[in-house]
Amino acid sequence: MGNSVWKDTWLITVRNIKTTLRNPFSFIPNLIISAFFLLVYEAGLSGIAELPTFEGANYLAFILPVSIVSAAIGGAGGAGQGIVKDIENGFFSRLLLTPASRLAIVLGPIIAGMLQLLVQTILIICVGFLLGLKVETGFLGVLFVLLIAIGWGLAFAGYSAGVALRTKNAQASQSGTLIFFPLIFLSTTFVPYELLDAQWLKIAATINPTTYIFESMRSVLIDGWVFSEMIQGILAIGIACAITITFAAVSAKKAVARG
Repeated sequence: MGNSVWKDTWLITVRNIKTTLRNPFSFIPNLIISAFFLLVYEAGLSGIAELPTFEGANYLAFILPVSIVSAAIGGAGGAGQGIVKDIENGFFSRLLLTPASRLAIVLGPIIAGMLQLLVQTILIICVGFLLGLKVETGFLGVLFVLLIAIGWGLAFAGYSAGVALRTKNAQASQSGTLIFFPLIFLSTTFVPYELLDAQWLKIAATINPTTYIFESMRSVLIDGWVFSEMIQGILAIGIACAITITFAAVSAKKAVARG
């Protein structure tokens, strides 16, 4: 049974990846926008790094996680779009008539969305290196950033898949992921926590999981191996994945029940 689930998941994941590659314009715009923001942030805001609070840190390394997280929100939404497309063309209903694992039917698009984000993150980091990015912890630090990006992408893909299964509507699925964009700006997006003036914004940043994602990435990019911040980021991802994948699983169960 276990082998069957993994085999079905692999086959459905590969199918979703091939579908995405046939239509590259489904992910290229999001990649271009994330890289563009990185260029704009670095060119327009890098002077902030001269403030004493930054202690001479490279602003490019500080802002890189913002581009990665924004790519996660846009890119992982492809999981939901793929499910809606399968529902609309009848492929989802045909899958339900096969012996394929119901869990695999949901996990396939989610994993494909996560892998799509992995490729996007690697390309964004490459752009960062072309702009002069320096990573304090070297290659292992880059691997940790990729690990965090994969986890965050998995969480968003789970949410996107859940919304798609609930609504069975492409526009609703796409709109559902947009509500997460405010999370980016209610965080330590452009400046450290100490430079946030408004008290309400400090409170929002404290309870915002995106803050801990940013800080975990920045710790390895700028400060070195700060394990307390790294663990906070990992915990934030673990909680988010548990919530969103459970949401996707419950939504899939109801979708299967409705046929």
